[in-house]
Amino acid sequence: MRHLMLILAYIRHNLMSAMAYRGAFLLQIMGMIINDVFFLFFWWVFFQRVPMLQGWALDDVVTLFGLVAFSFGIATAVFGNALRIPRQVVAGQLDYYLTLPADPLLHLLVSRMSLSAWGDMLFGLGLFCVMAPLDPLRLLIFLLVGLLSAIVLVSFGVLSGSLVFWLGNMEQGAEQIIWSITTFSMYPTELFPPAIRVVLYTLIPAAFVGTIPARLITQFSWDRMGLLVAFTALFALLARFVFYRGLRRYSSGNLLALRG
Repeated sequence: MRHLMLILAYIRHNLMSAMAYRGAFLLQIMGMIINDVFFLFFWWVFFQRVPMLQGWALDDVVTLFGLVAFSFGIATAVFGNALRIPRQVVAGQLDYYLTLPADPLLHLLVSRMSLSAWGDMLFGLGLFCVMAPLDPLRLLIFLLVGLLSAIVLVSFGVLSGSLVFWLGNMEQGAEQIIWSITTFSMYPTELFPPAIRVVLYTLIPAAFVGTIPARLITQFSWDRMGLLVAFTALFALLARFVFYRGLRRYSSGNLLALRG
C-alpha cells in the first residue's frame, strides 16, 4: 500500500507539473497519436495487398499494435525513468534516491514521466475500443495483459540499464538494447526465423510484450495466461535482483541538484 501511494502521488505531481504548460503537454500527446496513426496506416496499406500474414489478419495486427502502444504508454508515463537508468547511473544521480526512506528502485522509476507516453496510452486504448466489439470481458483482458506487458517492458529496462554497473559508461549501447524490445514487440513473432524467435522469447522477451498478450485477447487460453503471469513475475524479480546487485558497485556522483 505504501508503494502504491508513492506511485499515485508521483503521477499526480507529474501531471500537475505537466499541466503548468498545458499547451505543450497536449501538443506532445497529439503528436504521438498522429505518429501512431501513420504507423497503423502503413499496416493497413500492406494488408490491402496481403490479406493474411503468417496467420495474422489486419484485425489481429491492429490489436497487437494497440496493445503495445497502450503498454508502452503505461510503462513510460508511470515509470518514466525505466528507459533512462544508464544515464542516471553514469551521471551519478542515484544519490538522491538512496538518501530517502522509499524503495530506491521504485522511487527512481516513478520520479519521471514521459508526457508523450500519454498519447500512446490513449491511442492504444481508443484503438482497441473502436476495433473490438463492446465486450466488457475483452476490455478487462486487454487492460490486464496490457499491464503485464508494461511490467515486462519496465523490467527489461531495469535489467538492461543495470548492465552499466558492470560494463561502465555504455549509456548509448544500453539504451539501444532497451529500445530493441519495443521495436520487436510491434511485429508478430511468426514473421521471424526460428533462431530469432528463440531470442524474442528469452534474451529480448518481446513476445511477452506483444505476441502472447495479443493472442490472449483474440484467442484466450488459461495456459497462455498462466505462462504470461509467471514469466512477468519472475522477470520482474530478476530485474530487481540484478539492479540491487549492481547497486553495490555504484559510485556516488558529485552533482548537487535541488528538487521540488
